[in-house]
Amino acid sequence: MFNWKKLGRVFNPADYAKGSWMKEYAQATSAVVHSNFVRVYFSSRGMQDRNGQYISRMGYIDLNRGNLFQIIDICKEPILPLGELGEFDEFGTNPVSVIRNGDEIRAYYAGWTRCESVPFNAAIGLAVSNNNGESFVRFGKGPVLSYSPDEPFVLGSPKIRKFKDIWYLWYSAGKKWVKNESKPEPIYKIRMATSTDGIHWIKNGEDLLKSMLNDECQASPDVFFYKGKFHMLFSFRHNLNFRESGRGYRVGYASSDDLRNWIREDSRAGITRSEKGWDSESVSYPYIFELDDKIFMFYQGNEMGKYGFGLAQLVDYS
Repeated sequence: MFNWKKLGRVFNPADYAKGSWMKEYAQATSAVVHSNFVRVYFSSRGMQDRNGQYISRMGYIDLNRGNLFQIIDICKEPILPLGELGEFDEFGTNPVSVIRNGDEIRAYYAGWTRCESVPFNAAIGLAVSNNNGESFVRFGKGPVLSYSPDEPFVLGSPKIRKFKDIWYLWYSAGKKWVKNESKPEPIYKIRMATSTDGIHWIKNGEDLLKSMLNDECQASPDVFFYKGKFHMLFSFRHNLNFRESGRGYRVGYASSDDLRNWIREDSRAGITRSEKGWDSESVSYPYIFELDDKIFMFYQGNEMGKYGFGLAQLVDYS
């Protein structure tokens, strides 16, 4: 069982909203460790438009490597332009997962488009940075992982990792839309694709985890190797009324010896909601990283990261 000690909230965009393009939300963190700082990427939003719609865009903050609660820089503008008219990422880029690849940094992200019968669709794109991750250029006008006969819509929540020269992309894939009083909501499950170059992908074609809820949605699977096996921390929630207490995202856990067959044991995740405060209603979208021989987790709190993200440290595993 993992035991994570919550260290506190690192960043709340509302504290820096004046004069900034970031007004609300710091969602789905991912990081690159540099010699003197840790650059944390996430998706943020301006204010809603007159129709109540948001547009999510990618940004970052830099944290002092020796004190992860000291913010030393905040990006002045979004690091990736939105797609052009009719392209898959015209209406948003959220979430994002980054990885260093030689001298470049790659960002895998979900691009959003708006629809008529359902609110949105999404596919996974790739952007590349050659200036140390300060800005990115799209690999192309379309996604690198998109819909297919058995994954017909809503491909999102990408998490990129590399093990033994093989690229692994974990993501969520839509299964069906469920009608609701206000708007339809999708059910999606965690899947995986592999690649030898991080560009051309082969889908595994199977849901990786058994569902524990009748209407379960699964997202944001982060995988790391520790103590002789692979571990996955992910998010799951109810499909409908997930903004009500007890139905929103929480962190689940699974383990594997081969990255394809997973045993789910959510009680071993080791992190839950706080009794009060910014993460008292929801804890989700974990990102695991190692820094100076310690293992940390960034995670988002209430209302899908509207009030920022926090930090936890692994203190025990048994």
